[in-house]
Amino acid sequence: MITVSPLKNDTQKEFERLFTSYYEELGCDDDIPHLLEEYVIPDLKAGLLSIDILKEGDVFAGFVIYQTDEINNEWNFKEGWGDIREIYVIPSLRRQGLGKFLLYTAEMKLREAGTEKSYCLPSENAEEFFAACGYSKANVYSEELDCFVYEKLKLENKCK
Repeated sequence: MITVSPLKNDTQKEFERLFTSYYEELGCDDDIPHLLEEYVIPDLKAGLLSIDILKEGDVFAGFVIYQTDEINNEWNFKEGWGDIREIYVIPSLRRQGLGKFLLYTAEMKLREAGTEKSYCLPSENAEEFFAACGYSKANVYSEELDCFVYEKLKLENKCK
């Protein structure tokens, strides 16, 4: 059985393990424990972002981090838009629709909160995934993250 639920104290260690795997796979040189302790978890607790964790049976298999951009949030790229910040599924369970399930769960929650549009800043390897899920490459480039912005102007669960 597949479940997606908001991150809670009892699943935080599993999330941190998944987040570490994700950042290692990306090849980031960042201090991962520092990122988690100083930014990700405090921003979650402050209500600045949301984290949902994916479980396939007894296996914690992935997560999605998302938010609605607001003026009081340090990362406010497109005010009023949903931001799909990070999405990850463990390699052994990819290409089974779990990433789409995570994405659509986040989009549904953004819609319920009143957001109509969303964007992401995908790595080159993830561009095809987001395009298949209705995101279009915008004519906006993020120098900081070295990638193009992808936008979805209407949050609908349509996928190729």
